[in-house]
Amino acid sequence: MPSLPPFSPSVVVSALRAAGCVFAEDEAELILAAARTPDELAAMVERRTTGLPLEHVLGWAGFHGLRIAVEPGVFVPRRRTEFLIDQALAQAPGARVVVDLCCGSGALGAALAAALGPVEVHAADIDPAAVRCARRNLAPYDGRAHAGDLFDALPAGLRGRVGILTANVPYVPSAEVALLPAEARDHEPLAALDGGADGLDVLRRVAAGAPEWLAPGGCLLTETGERQAQAAVEAFTEAGLTTRLAVSGELYAHVVIGVRER
Repeated sequence: MPSLPPFSPSVVVSALRAAGCVFAEDEAELILAAARTPDELAAMVERRTTGLPLEHVLGWAGFHGLRIAVEPGVFVPRRRTEFLIDQALAQAPGARVVVDLCCGSGALGAALAAALGPVEVHAADIDPAAVRCARRNLAPYDGRAHAGDLFDALPAGLRGRVGILTANVPYVPSAEVALLPAEARDHEPLAALDGGADGLDVLRRVAAGAPEWLAPGGCLLTETGERQAQAAVEAFTEAGLTTRLAVSGELYAHVVIGVRER
């Protein structure tokens, strides 16, 4: 990479564009604002041009109006998942207990806590790096992040009390993981991407376990792919939840919502 003049927008934009960054101007603006010295700027541009996700370069991702800390190796929250947050808030605006399974950075739990006001918020993930990151993002809300496999990670006292249960589960079929963009395939944990043969292995486990953790009227929400949406709805229904599918054409988001009836 050529030597960078101090905080030169044109050089940064050119380097990013040459590396194939589609939104080079926008990314350059963010990197320039974050870099404190010319050496740090050069290092950030080099990391980005060699394929590191922009959010890992910056150390944060924008999500539902928040700046979410994102450490290397942790799943980056997607903007389309903001649709899931909006659906959760519409479904259970009075929820007082929130749980975020497969939490990654803890973005969903943080966004819900920020929107709902004082709530009890818990998150869980099997990846220790994700749990550390989630603890940082939930700290402003007095939230707790737990290490472990799905519901096994949660305090037993949450059973029957959860008003909103989110689970941004991996839903890419195993055979299609290799087709993902390199940013995801090479820099995000496989466990956060690979959903098994049909992409629904983890979703089915979450759906089956959810009813005993949800409060009466509590809801479970998860994102899935368009091709899997009907099978995901069926998994929720088989678990005893009253289920519907919400779709955003603009964000290309498919969210399955299941409610434990009172």
